[in-house]
Amino acid sequence: MSFTDSLGNPVTADDGAASLRAIDAFVEGFISCEARAVDALAAADDTSPLVQAYCATLHLFAESKHAAANARPFLAQAQAGAARATPRERRYIEAVAAWARGDIARAIALHQELAREHPRDLASLKLGQYHCFNTGDCPGMLRLALAALPAAADVPYLHGMAAFGYEQCHLMREAEASARQAIAMRRKEPWAHHALGHVMLTEGRLAEGLEFMRAVSDTWTGLNSFMVTHNWWHVALFLIDLGRDAEALEVYDRRVWGVVPDYSQDQIGAVSLLARFELADIDAGDRWQALAPWLATRLDDHVLPFLDLQYLYGLARAGRPEADTLLQRIEAFAPTAPPSTRDAWQRVCVPAAIGLHAHARGDHAGAVEGLGLALPRLVEIGGSHAQRDLFEQVYLDALVRLGTEASLTGAQGILQQQRNGQPESLRLRRQAGAVMNRLGLPAFD
Repeated sequence: MSFTDSLGNPVTADDGAASLRAIDAFVEGFISCEARAVDALAAADDTSPLVQAYCATLHLFAESKHAAANARPFLAQAQAGAARATPRERRYIEAVAAWARGDIARAIALHQELAREHPRDLASLKLGQYHCFNTGDCPGMLRLALAALPAAADVPYLHGMAAFGYEQCHLMREAEASARQAIAMRRKEPWAHHALGHVMLTEGRLAEGLEFMRAVSDTWTGLNSFMVTHNWWHVALFLIDLGRDAEALEVYDRRVWGVVPDYSQDQIGAVSLLARFELADIDAGDRWQALAPWLATRLDDHVLPFLDLQYLYGLARAGRPEADTLLQRIEAFAPTAPPSTRDAWQRVCVPAAIGLHAHARGDHAGAVEGLGLALPRLVEIGGSHAQRDLFEQVYLDALVRLGTEASLTGAQGILQQQRNGQPESLRLRRQAGAVMNRLGLPAFD
Protein backbone atom coordinates (compact mmCIF):
# COMPACT_ATOMS: atom_id res chain seq x y z
CA MET A 1 0.00 0.00 0.00
CA SER A 2 1.41 3.41 -0.93
CA PHE A 3 1.17 6.44 1.32
CA THR A 4 1.50 10.18 0.83
CA ASP A 5 1.86 12.91 3.41
CA SER A 6 -0.71 15.68 3.79
CA LEU A 7 1.04 17.71 1.08
CA GLY A 8 0.97 14.85 -1.42
CA ASN A 9 4.58 13.67 -1.13
CA PRO A 10 5.05 9.86 -1.34
CA VAL A 11 6.45 8.45 1.90
CA THR A 12 7.84 5.17 3.19
CA ALA A 13 5.57 4.18 6.08
CA ASP A 14 6.72 0.97 7.78
CA ASP A 15 3.92 1.07 10.33
CA GLY A 16 1.25 2.18 7.89
CA ALA A 17 -1.20 4.74 9.18
CA ALA A 18 0.72 5.16 12.46
CA SER A 19 3.84 6.17 10.53
CA LEU A 20 1.82 8.55 8.43
CA ARG A 21 0.38 10.22 11.55
CA ALA A 22 3.88 10.84 12.86
CA ILE A 23 5.06 12.23 9.51
CA ASP A 24 2.07 14.55 9.19
CA ALA A 25 2.43 15.71 12.79
CA PHE A 26 5.95 16.87 12.02
CA VAL A 27 5.28 18.34 8.59
CA GLU A 28 2.08 20.16 9.49
CA GLY A 29 3.37 21.29 12.88
CA PHE A 30 6.70 22.49 11.53
CA ILE A 31 5.38 24.58 8.64
CA SER A 32 2.65 26.11 10.84
CA CYS A 33 5.05 26.81 13.76
CA GLU A 34 2.87 24.68 16.05
CA ALA A 35 4.09 22.67 19.00
CA ARG A 36 2.50 19.48 17.66
CA ALA A 37 5.58 18.94 15.47
CA VAL A 38 7.19 17.27 18.49
CA ASP A 39 4.42 14.64 18.49
CA ALA A 40 6.59 12.82 15.96
CA LEU A 41 8.90 11.91 18.83
CA ALA A 42 6.17 9.66 20.22
CA ALA A 43 6.89 7.40 17.22
CA ALA A 44 10.61 7.16 18.03
CA ASP A 45 10.46 3.36 17.69
CA ASP A 46 8.96 3.55 14.21
CA THR A 47 11.53 2.23 11.70
CA SER A 48 10.32 4.40 8.81
CA PRO A 49 13.41 6.28 7.57
CA LEU A 50 11.63 9.62 7.34
CA VAL A 51 10.13 9.32 10.82
CA GLN A 52 13.63 8.74 12.17
CA ALA A 53 14.98 11.69 10.18
CA TYR A 54 12.25 13.93 11.53
CA CYS A 55 13.07 12.83 15.09
CA ALA A 56 16.72 13.71 14.43
CA THR A 57 15.60 17.10 13.10
CA LEU A 58 13.65 17.85 16.26
CA HIS A 59 16.65 17.04 18.43
CA LEU A 60 18.92 19.28 16.35
CA PHE A 61 16.49 22.15 16.79
CA ALA A 62 17.37 22.16 20.50
CA GLU A 63 20.42 24.22 19.44
CA SER A 64 22.43 22.93 22.39
CA LYS A 65 25.79 21.25 22.87
CA HIS A 66 23.98 17.91 23.24
CA ALA A 67 21.71 18.32 20.22
CA ALA A 68 23.87 16.53 17.64
CA ALA A 69 24.65 13.63 19.98
CA ASN A 70 20.96 13.22 20.80
CA ALA A 71 20.08 13.26 17.11
CA ARG A 72 22.68 10.73 15.96
CA PRO A 73 20.88 7.49 17.00
CA PHE A 74 17.81 8.57 15.00
CA LEU A 75 19.95 9.68 12.10
CA ALA A 76 21.77 6.33 12.11
CA GLN A 77 18.47 4.47 11.90
CA ALA A 78 17.29 6.74 9.09
CA GLN A 79 20.49 6.09 7.16
CA ALA A 80 20.22 2.35 7.80
CA GLY A 81 16.78 2.33 6.17
CA ALA A 82 17.61 4.76 3.38
CA ALA A 83 17.97 2.05 0.72
CA ARG A 84 14.21 1.39 0.81
CA ALA A 85 13.26 5.08 1.09
CA THR A 86 12.18 7.28 -1.80
CA PRO A 87 14.81 9.48 -3.48
CA ARG A 88 13.23 12.53 -1.83
CA GLU A 89 13.46 10.95 1.59
CA ARG A 90 17.06 9.89 1.00
CA ARG A 91 18.03 13.44 0.09
CA TYR A 92 16.32 14.81 3.19
CA ILE A 93 18.18 12.28 5.36
CA GLU A 94 21.45 13.36 3.75
CA ALA A 95 20.62 17.02 4.44
CA VAL A 96 19.99 16.33 8.12
CA ALA A 97 23.23 14.35 8.32
CA ALA A 98 25.10 17.32 6.84
CA TRP A 99 23.51 19.59 9.44
CA ALA A 100 24.49 17.26 12.27
CA ARG A 101 28.16 17.33 11.22
CA GLY A 102 28.15 21.11 10.74
CA ASP A 103 28.31 21.13 6.94
CA ILE A 104 25.63 23.78 6.51
CA ALA A 105 26.62 24.60 2.93
CA ARG A 106 25.94 21.02 1.90
CA ALA A 107 22.63 20.96 3.79
CA ILE A 108 21.47 24.11 2.01
CA ALA A 109 22.44 22.71 -1.39
CA LEU A 110 20.37 19.59 -0.74
CA HIS A 111 17.34 21.58 0.40
CA GLN A 112 17.63 23.70 -2.73
CA GLU A 113 17.61 20.56 -4.88
CA LEU A 114 14.55 19.29 -3.03
CA ALA A 115 12.74 22.60 -3.54
CA ARG A 116 13.31 22.38 -7.28
CA GLU A 117 12.50 18.69 -7.70
CA HIS A 118 9.88 18.21 -4.94
CA PRO A 119 8.38 21.67 -4.42
CA ARG A 120 5.61 20.42 -2.14
CA ASP A 121 8.14 19.19 0.41
CA LEU A 122 7.60 22.32 2.47
CA ALA A 123 9.18 20.88 5.61
CA SER A 124 12.46 20.56 3.71
CA LEU A 125 11.98 24.06 2.31
CA LYS A 126 11.40 25.61 5.73
CA LEU A 127 14.45 23.81 7.11
CA GLY A 128 16.50 25.12 4.19
CA GLN A 129 15.30 28.64 4.97
CA TYR A 130 16.35 28.14 8.59
CA HIS A 131 19.91 27.34 7.48
CA CYS A 132 20.00 30.23 5.01
CA PHE A 133 18.74 32.56 7.75
CA ASN A 134 21.46 31.41 10.15
CA THR A 135 24.19 32.07 7.58
CA GLY A 136 22.85 35.42 6.36
CA ASP A 137 21.84 34.10 2.94
CA CYS A 138 18.67 36.16 2.49
CA PRO A 139 18.47 35.62 -1.29
CA GLY A 140 18.72 31.89 -0.63
CA MET A 141 15.67 32.07 1.63
CA LEU A 142 13.70 33.76 -1.12
CA ARG A 143 14.89 31.41 -3.87
CA LEU A 144 13.67 28.42 -1.90
CA ALA A 145 10.18 29.86 -1.48
CA LEU A 146 9.86 31.04 -5.07
CA ALA A 147 10.90 27.61 -6.37
CA ALA A 148 7.91 26.04 -4.63
CA LEU A 149 5.23 28.63 -5.31
CA PRO A 150 4.06 27.32 -8.72
CA ALA A 151 3.35 23.91 -7.21
CA ALA A 152 2.22 24.83 -3.69
CA ALA A 153 0.46 28.18 -3.90
CA ASP A 154 -2.57 26.58 -2.23
CA VAL A 155 -0.66 26.29 1.06
CA PRO A 156 -0.90 29.51 3.13
CA TYR A 157 2.27 28.78 5.06
CA LEU A 158 4.34 28.93 1.87
CA HIS A 159 3.22 32.52 1.31
CA GLY A 160 4.37 33.30 4.85
CA MET A 161 7.76 31.75 4.07
CA ALA A 162 7.98 33.82 0.89
CA ALA A 163 6.99 36.96 2.80
CA PHE A 164 9.87 36.65 5.23
CA GLY A 165 12.29 35.92 2.39
CA TYR A 166 11.13 39.05 0.60
CA GLU A 167 11.41 41.13 3.78
CA GLN A 168 14.94 39.99 4.52
CA CYS A 169 15.86 40.97 0.95
CA HIS A 170 14.40 44.46 1.61
CA LEU A 171 11.53 43.88 -0.85
CA MET A 172 8.88 45.39 1.40
CA ARG A 173 5.94 45.67 -1.00
CA GLU A 174 6.31 42.05 -2.07
CA ALA A 175 6.74 40.97 1.54
CA GLU A 176 3.57 42.71 2.66
CA ALA A 177 1.57 41.34 -0.28
CA SER A 178 2.71 37.77 0.42
CA ALA A 179 2.05 38.08 4.14
CA ARG A 180 -1.42 39.46 3.58
CA GLN A 181 -2.16 36.69 1.08
CA ALA A 182 -1.15 34.08 3.64
CA ILE A 183 -3.32 35.69 6.31
CA ALA A 184 -6.28 35.96 3.92
CA MET A 185 -6.00 32.23 3.31
CA ARG A 186 -5.55 31.41 7.00
CA ARG A 187 -5.85 34.01 9.74
CA LYS A 188 -3.82 31.85 12.11
CA GLU A 189 -0.54 32.13 10.22
CA PRO A 190 1.97 33.34 12.82
CA TRP A 191 4.97 33.34 10.49
CA ALA A 192 3.10 35.70 8.13
CA HIS A 193 2.16 37.86 11.13
CA HIS A 194 5.84 37.92 12.01
CA ALA A 195 6.87 38.90 8.47
CA LEU A 196 4.31 41.71 8.32
CA GLY A 197 5.45 42.91 11.74
CA HIS A 198 8.97 43.13 10.32
CA VAL A 199 7.74 45.18 7.38
CA MET A 200 5.90 47.64 9.58
CA LEU A 201 8.87 48.02 11.95
CA THR A 202 11.28 48.58 9.06
CA GLU A 203 8.99 51.14 7.44
CA GLY A 204 8.43 53.02 10.69
CA ARG A 205 4.75 52.14 10.90
CA LEU A 206 5.01 51.66 14.64
CA ALA A 207 1.49 52.38 15.86
CA GLU A 208 0.03 50.43 12.94
CA GLY A 209 2.39 47.53 13.61
CA LEU A 210 1.48 47.39 17.29
CA GLU A 211 -2.23 47.48 16.47
CA PHE A 212 -1.86 44.73 13.86
CA MET A 213 0.17 42.37 16.02
CA ARG A 214 -2.16 42.73 18.97
CA ALA A 215 -5.19 42.25 16.73
CA VAL A 216 -3.97 38.81 15.58
CA SER A 217 -2.41 37.73 18.89
CA ASP A 218 -5.55 35.80 19.85
CA THR A 219 -4.47 33.21 17.26
CA TRP A 220 -1.07 32.60 18.86
CA THR A 221 -2.19 29.41 20.57
CA GLY A 222 -0.67 25.95 20.35
CA LEU A 223 2.54 27.39 18.86
CA ASN A 224 6.10 26.36 19.60
CA SER A 225 7.68 28.55 22.26
CA PHE A 226 9.92 30.38 19.80
CA MET A 227 7.04 31.52 17.63
CA VAL A 228 4.80 32.74 20.43
CA THR A 229 7.58 34.45 22.42
CA HIS A 230 9.13 35.95 19.30
CA ASN A 231 5.90 37.47 18.07
CA TRP A 232 5.39 39.02 21.49
CA TRP A 233 9.02 40.18 21.34
CA HIS A 234 8.03 42.14 18.24
CA VAL A 235 5.10 43.64 20.15
CA ALA A 236 7.57 44.78 22.81
CA LEU A 237 9.80 46.43 20.19
CA PHE A 238 6.88 48.56 19.02
CA LEU A 239 6.07 49.48 22.62
CA ILE A 240 9.66 50.52 23.40
CA ASP A 241 9.86 52.83 20.41
CA LEU A 242 6.47 54.32 21.18
CA GLY A 243 7.56 55.13 24.72
CA ARG A 244 5.16 52.72 26.40
CA ASP A 245 7.74 51.40 28.82
CA ALA A 246 5.54 49.79 31.46
CA GLU A 247 3.63 47.85 28.83
CA ALA A 248 6.88 46.66 27.27
CA LEU A 249 8.11 45.35 30.62
CA GLU A 250 4.79 43.61 31.17
CA VAL A 251 5.10 41.87 27.79
CA TYR A 252 8.57 40.66 28.77
CA ASP A 253 7.38 39.32 32.10
CA ARG A 254 4.16 37.71 30.87
CA ARG A 255 4.84 36.74 27.27
CA VAL A 256 8.54 36.63 26.38
CA TRP A 257 10.46 35.12 29.25
CA GLY A 258 9.59 31.93 31.08
CA VAL A 259 7.60 29.96 28.51
CA VAL A 260 10.37 27.38 27.94
CA PRO A 261 13.30 28.93 29.83
CA ASP A 262 15.83 26.27 28.89
CA TYR A 263 15.32 26.80 25.14
CA SER A 264 17.97 28.75 23.22
CA GLN A 265 15.58 31.00 21.30
CA ASP A 266 13.61 31.94 24.40
CA GLN A 267 16.88 32.83 26.12
CA ILE A 268 18.22 35.07 23.37
CA GLY A 269 14.83 36.74 23.00
CA ALA A 270 15.03 37.64 26.66
CA VAL A 271 18.62 38.87 26.41
CA SER A 272 17.96 41.08 23.43
CA LEU A 273 14.82 42.58 24.96
CA LEU A 274 16.48 43.33 28.31
CA ALA A 275 19.37 44.95 26.47
CA ARG A 276 16.97 47.11 24.48
CA PHE A 277 15.23 48.15 27.70
CA GLU A 278 18.48 49.42 29.14
CA LEU A 279 19.55 51.10 25.90
CA ALA A 280 16.21 52.93 25.93
CA ASP A 281 16.76 53.98 29.58
CA ILE A 282 14.16 51.53 30.89
CA ASP A 283 15.17 49.99 34.23
CA ALA A 284 15.40 46.20 33.83
CA GLY A 285 15.48 45.67 37.59
CA ASP A 286 16.77 42.26 38.65
CA ARG A 287 15.74 40.55 35.42
CA TRP A 288 19.34 40.01 34.25
CA GLN A 289 20.09 38.11 37.44
CA ALA A 290 17.01 35.92 37.00
CA LEU A 291 18.03 35.08 33.42
CA ALA A 292 21.75 34.51 33.99
CA PRO A 293 21.62 30.98 35.52
CA TRP A 294 20.00 29.70 32.33
CA LEU A 295 22.67 31.35 30.19
CA ALA A 296 25.45 29.93 32.34
CA THR A 297 24.64 26.45 30.99
CA ARG A 298 25.63 27.57 27.45
CA LEU A 299 29.38 28.00 27.85
CA ASP A 300 30.29 25.06 25.60
CA ASP A 301 27.47 25.17 23.04
CA HIS A 302 28.97 27.00 20.02
CA VAL A 303 26.04 25.91 17.84
CA LEU A 304 25.51 29.30 16.17
CA PRO A 305 27.61 32.44 16.61
CA PHE A 306 24.46 34.55 16.80
CA LEU A 307 23.39 32.62 19.90
CA ASP A 308 26.78 32.68 21.63
CA LEU A 309 27.01 36.46 21.32
CA GLN A 310 23.77 36.96 23.18
CA TYR A 311 24.57 34.41 25.87
CA LEU A 312 27.82 36.29 26.40
CA TYR A 313 26.22 39.72 26.63
CA GLY A 314 23.52 38.50 29.00
CA LEU A 315 26.07 36.96 31.34
CA ALA A 316 28.22 40.08 31.22
CA ARG A 317 25.26 42.41 31.92
CA ALA A 318 24.40 40.23 34.91
CA GLY A 319 27.97 40.65 36.17
CA ARG A 320 28.62 36.92 35.99
CA PRO A 321 32.23 35.68 35.72
CA GLU A 322 31.07 33.07 33.21
CA ALA A 323 31.04 35.88 30.64
CA ASP A 324 34.86 35.93 30.72
CA THR A 325 34.92 32.15 30.31
CA LEU A 326 32.54 32.21 27.36
CA LEU A 327 34.57 34.91 25.62
CA GLN A 328 37.72 32.81 25.97
CA ARG A 329 35.93 29.72 24.67
CA ILE A 330 34.50 31.56 21.66
CA GLU A 331 38.00 32.75 20.78
CA ALA A 332 39.36 29.20 21.14
CA PHE A 333 36.51 27.57 19.21
CA ALA A 334 36.42 29.94 16.23
CA PRO A 335 39.52 28.58 14.42
CA THR A 336 38.18 25.02 14.79
CA ALA A 337 34.62 25.72 13.61
CA PRO A 338 33.30 23.71 10.64
CA PRO A 339 34.69 25.09 7.37
CA SER A 340 31.35 26.40 6.08
CA THR A 341 30.88 28.67 9.11
CA ARG A 342 34.48 29.26 10.23
CA ASP A 343 34.79 32.71 8.66
CA ALA A 344 31.67 33.90 10.45
CA TRP A 345 33.03 32.69 13.76
CA GLN A 346 36.53 34.12 13.28
CA ARG A 347 35.94 37.34 11.36
CA VAL A 348 32.58 38.40 12.80
CA CYS A 349 31.75 36.61 16.03
CA VAL A 350 35.11 37.05 17.75
CA PRO A 351 35.38 40.85 17.32
CA ALA A 352 31.68 41.25 18.10
CA ALA A 353 32.11 39.18 21.27
CA ILE A 354 35.07 41.31 22.34
CA GLY A 355 33.04 44.45 21.70
CA LEU A 356 29.94 43.25 23.54
CA HIS A 357 32.01 42.09 26.51
CA ALA A 358 33.76 45.46 26.60
CA HIS A 359 30.48 47.37 26.50
CA ALA A 360 29.00 45.40 29.35
CA ARG A 361 32.14 46.07 31.40
CA GLY A 362 32.09 49.82 30.67
CA ASP A 363 35.00 49.81 28.20
CA HIS A 364 33.40 52.00 25.54
CA ALA A 365 36.51 52.36 23.40
CA GLY A 366 36.87 48.58 23.29
CA ALA A 367 33.21 48.24 22.39
CA VAL A 368 33.54 50.69 19.51
CA GLU A 369 36.63 48.92 18.21
CA GLY A 370 35.27 45.37 18.42
CA LEU A 371 31.77 46.07 17.16
CA GLY A 372 33.11 48.47 14.53
CA LEU A 373 35.06 45.59 13.02
CA ALA A 374 32.10 43.22 13.12
CA LEU A 375 29.17 45.38 12.01
CA PRO A 376 29.98 45.57 8.27
CA ARG A 377 29.86 41.76 8.06
CA LEU A 378 27.29 41.09 10.77
CA VAL A 379 24.79 39.53 8.34
CA GLU A 380 27.13 36.52 8.10
CA ILE A 381 26.20 35.35 11.60
CA GLY A 382 22.49 35.23 10.73
CA GLY A 383 19.54 36.64 12.58
CA SER A 384 17.02 39.07 11.14
CA HIS A 385 17.54 42.78 10.52
CA ALA A 386 15.48 43.50 13.63
CA GLN A 387 17.51 41.08 15.74
CA ARG A 388 20.89 42.31 14.53
CA ASP A 389 19.82 45.89 15.24
CA LEU A 390 20.66 45.16 18.88
CA PHE A 391 24.37 45.11 18.05
CA GLU A 392 24.15 48.45 16.26
CA GLN A 393 22.28 49.91 19.23
CA VAL A 394 25.08 48.75 21.54
CA TYR A 395 27.65 50.25 19.17
CA LEU A 396 25.77 53.56 19.10
CA ASP A 397 25.54 53.59 22.88
CA ALA A 398 29.30 53.05 23.08
CA LEU A 399 29.93 55.91 20.64
CA VAL A 400 27.79 58.25 22.72
CA ARG A 401 29.31 57.17 26.03
CA LEU A 402 32.84 57.47 24.63
CA GLY A 403 31.93 61.11 24.15
CA THR A 404 34.66 62.32 21.82
CA GLU A 405 33.89 64.75 19.04
CA ALA A 406 34.53 62.01 16.50
CA SER A 407 32.41 59.39 18.25
CA LEU A 408 29.49 61.80 18.77
CA THR A 409 29.70 62.84 15.13
CA GLY A 410 29.51 59.20 14.08
CA ALA A 411 26.58 58.57 16.41
CA GLN A 412 24.70 61.62 15.09
CA GLY A 413 24.95 60.44 11.51
CA ILE A 414 23.66 56.98 12.29
CA LEU A 415 20.91 58.12 14.64
CA GLN A 416 19.55 60.75 12.30
CA GLN A 417 19.32 58.29 9.43
CA GLN A 418 17.46 55.87 11.68
CA ARG A 419 15.16 58.63 12.88
CA ASN A 420 14.38 59.66 9.33
CA GLY A 421 13.03 56.15 8.75
CA GLN A 422 11.26 55.94 12.12
CA PRO A 423 9.61 59.34 12.69
CA GLU A 424 7.19 57.85 15.24
CA SER A 425 10.01 56.58 17.48
CA LEU A 426 10.18 58.52 20.74
CA ARG A 427 13.29 56.51 21.65
CA LEU A 428 15.20 57.71 18.58
CA ARG A 429 13.93 61.28 18.99
CA ARG A 430 15.24 61.37 22.54
CA GLN A 431 18.59 59.77 21.68
CA ALA A 432 19.18 61.94 18.60
CA GLY A 433 18.24 65.09 20.54
CA ALA A 434 20.70 64.29 23.33
CA VAL A 435 23.53 63.79 20.85
CA MET A 436 22.69 67.02 18.99
CA ASN A 437 22.76 68.87 22.30
CA ARG A 438 26.22 67.53 23.11
CA LEU A 439 27.40 68.60 19.68
CA GLY A 440 26.10 72.13 20.33
CA LEU A 441 23.27 71.83 17.82
CA PRO A 442 19.52 72.21 18.20
CA ALA A 443 17.26 69.18 17.96
CA PHE A 444 15.35 69.07 14.70
CA ASP A 445 11.85 67.61 14.52
